[in-house]
Amino acid sequence: MGVRSEWTELSAGDGTTLRAWTARPDGPPPSRGLLVFQEAFGVNAHIRDVTERFARNGYIAISPELFHRTAPGFDGRYDDFPSVTPHLKAVTEEGLDTDIRAAFAWLTREGVGDNTAAVGYCMGGRAAFVANSAVPLKAAASYYGANIPPLIGRAPRLAGPMMFVWGGVDHHISEEQRRSVVAGVREANKVFLDVVFSDADHGFFCDARAAYQPQAAAQAWSLTNAFFDTYCPLT
Repeated sequence: MGVRSEWTELSAGDGTTLRAWTARPDGPPPSRGLLVFQEAFGVNAHIRDVTERFARNGYIAISPELFHRTAPGFDGRYDDFPSVTPHLKAVTEEGLDTDIRAAFAWLTREGVGDNTAAVGYCMGGRAAFVANSAVPLKAAASYYGANIPPLIGRAPRLAGPMMFVWGGVDHHISEEQRRSVVAGVREANKVFLDVVFSDADHGFFCDARAAYQPQAAAQAWSLTNAFFDTYCPLT
């Protein structure tokens, strides 16, 4: 299936503007939308590719630049995490909420706001959790979502089922942290799926990183699409 993709400019509620990579399948407009949230390295070639992969599966997909307040157009190197750190630290919960609402408003204008899901990776996994508690999503998938425990108080506001995907040998996110996230969602009586790939590390889904684990990535891709097909189906 062919895909049309381009940069789009969004206006956020705090008066800032941000770019977002958007993708959609050729042909008639699809009936579902997807928010795709970046790793800490920006809306880079990998994230743009993932956005387009989901578009081929029948989504109008959008990936907003979450570092736009400190580094518009940021495209970090996977071997240079220190350059990422100041921008990562500058992202606030309030800023995430604002950017999420701007991207969701764009999907709503495209006619799919009532049938939209979210997926994110690393810091984007945290953003996917926030999005599911900020806008009326059908579902959300968080891949090795970093620093979610401080936001677990948002769990009662989750709009749709959550899918958590973790690496069992992730040295950035401890088993204790994973358990606290799942416990918080369970305590809020929300529907969730908790998946741990025992031999996978942080970033295992990204084929541009040394941590790439192709078997786990392929299985996670299939699971995520099945999860979304259940709660955010093509109509």
